[in-house]
Amino acid sequence: MLMKSNRTLTECGWQALLRCTVLAICLVAAAHPVQGQNARPWNGRLCAVVLTYDDALNVHLDQVVPVLDSLGLKGTFYLSGFFPGFKARIKEWSAVAREGHELGNHTLYHPCEGKAAGREWVPPDYDLNRYTLRRIVDEVVMASAMLEAIDGRTLRTFAYPCGDRKVGDTSYVGEVMRLFPGARGVQGKMQTLDAIDLYDIGSYMISGQSGEEMIRLVKEGEAKHALVVFLFHGVGGEHALNVSLPDHWKLLSFLKETEKDVWVATMLDVCKYVKEARESR
Repeated sequence: MLMKSNRTLTECGWQALLRCTVLAICLVAAAHPVQGQNARPWNGRLCAVVLTYDDALNVHLDQVVPVLDSLGLKGTFYLSGFFPGFKARIKEWSAVAREGHELGNHTLYHPCEGKAAGREWVPPDYDLNRYTLRRIVDEVVMASAMLEAIDGRTLRTFAYPCGDRKVGDTSYVGEVMRLFPGARGVQGKMQTLDAIDLYDIGSYMISGQSGEEMIRLVKEGEAKHALVVFLFHGVGGEHALNVSLPDHWKLLSFLKETEKDVWVATMLDVCKYVKEARESR
């Protein structure tokens, strides 16, 4: 009787151990997809990168778009109807949109705060201190109508000219929120999927940085699982804020080589993704 009792206890012990082992395996398996998702939160990648180009420069059409297309990368071009590189090449911008790039709203006349330091170049008529809220809203709405006539799209993102978000003392961010799914600012910062402010999306203004410096920003974004937005003006010239063609190429080549870990997307696609991710929780 004692031997039988000991054998029964032993069997019960093994059964209990087996149940605990199975339970542990199930818990690990259940946790693994969540951990994997958190580690690669940006469409299955470690981080997201948006390449933005401001002011409808000729060099964007001549130098940037061909390189992006050759690598299969998409960019966001924030166009202002006031600039010669837009007015003279409307058909080419339409072709850019057909290739899957985003034509973003950058207003009609690129109004900025004229009294800010270093803003002597702002024409008095396009000084935000002389605008009314209605005037800036009308200008933004008409810029979207202009872009829709070019690309046929009704949804796009916005970029605050000079990063300025006030008409005098009055913010127009609320109107931007009503009209767009997201807006880019000019403050150099990375933001995670949970922390990103869709109406003050940080960006790194590029002027003279080397390819290695820009690649380091992407690697930092990978480590932080963050969104990294580049803000380009001149690429190989045409603007005082400029990056050389070789350095721009180094960044794009790196992004192509790391596309399994880095999601390169338009600003519109990123804003949609953030919104959907938040709504699914």
